Amino acid sequence: MAQAVQPGGAAEPGAEGQWHEQVRAAFAAAGRGTLVDRMGITLVEASAGRVVGTMPVAGNTQPAGVLHGGASCVLAETLGSLGAVLHAGPGKTTVGVDINATHHRGPVSGEVTGVATLLHGGRTMASYEVVITDEQGRRVCTARLTCLLRDLPPGHPLTAMGNHPGTAGSPPGTPGDQPGTGGDGPASGRRTDD
Repeated sequence: MAQAVQPGGAAEPGAEGQWHEQVRAAFAAAGRGTLVDRMGITLVEASAGRVVGTMPVAGNTQPAGVLHGGASCVLAETLGSLGAVLHAGPGKTTVGVDINATHHRGPVSGEVTGVATLLHGGRTMASYEVVITDEQGRRVCTARLTCLLRDLPPGHPLTAMGNHPGTAGSPPGTPGDQPGTGGDGPASGRRTDD
């Protein structure tokens, strides 16, 4: 279950810190009843440069009884995507476009910890390396995630969090206020594959 971050994830000052707190709160609220919740992922720390989370091995295993590689990918994409949203800033969201993972060992019990570290933070893309370790600090998986940064779709819950183009606080006639300019996605009913 997604939970609030501990100290260290809230070190940003001013408006940026407020944005980060709002994203973390939205992540925790939106995580209920989703894959993040079902996998038991807990957010420990979150900033644009580093996101840390944990996940239990129990319930996330393959038939052989070891941690499922797909579970490691879910943890990696969850942490990297959150970091990319924090990097992108208000009025933006992310879409994962590439993930790869090398599985080094398969834990059979306990908890794994993922640490997503920003490798590249650009205007339109962000890439994270995610290192997942077991309780003994041994590397379980090394993953890399690349996310495309896009405008939030109109009506998205995070659009009310800032007065930026594409957000609910934008004055009429600004670029984000026009149909088709605030982003695509399920919430807008427009195609997302363009």
